[in-house]
Amino acid sequence: MFLKQISVFVENKVGRLAKVTKILGENGIDISALSIADTANFGILRMIVNDPDKALRVIKDAGLAAKTTEVLAVEVPDRPGGLVPVLEIFQKHNISIEYLYSFVKRTLDSAYILFKVDDIQRAAEALQRENINVLTEQEVNGL
Repeated sequence: MFLKQISVFVENKVGRLAKVTKILGENGIDISALSIADTANFGILRMIVNDPDKALRVIKDAGLAAKTTEVLAVEVPDRPGGLVPVLEIFQKHNISIEYLYSFVKRTLDSAYILFKVDDIQRAAEALQRENINVLTEQEVNGL
């Protein structure tokens, strides 16, 4: 039910993002979703990939700092206000969102949002009780 997200710490220098994506591509690793946040000196590249264990290994072998984190992948209607029910469930259950970002892939009727929350188990259970589709790693890789 939870997805392993890869977080890579990269310097804010030209070509760093290209280096990471090249390493993944050369190793047959497909990126389904990605986000990058920056500060003055470094960025955090967050990704969902088809083989997170291999991705973590090859990134670290290339001398980059990386780790895995569990996140939720949630299906929401792809229409104005489609994200609101999920956010209201989190609010109702006092679940704090640390960050979120969307998938590169989507269907005609749905969008997919990744959530890093303070209590992933409680968040998943609350969403499922409200009939919100929380995707498995296999479902994400099959999109």
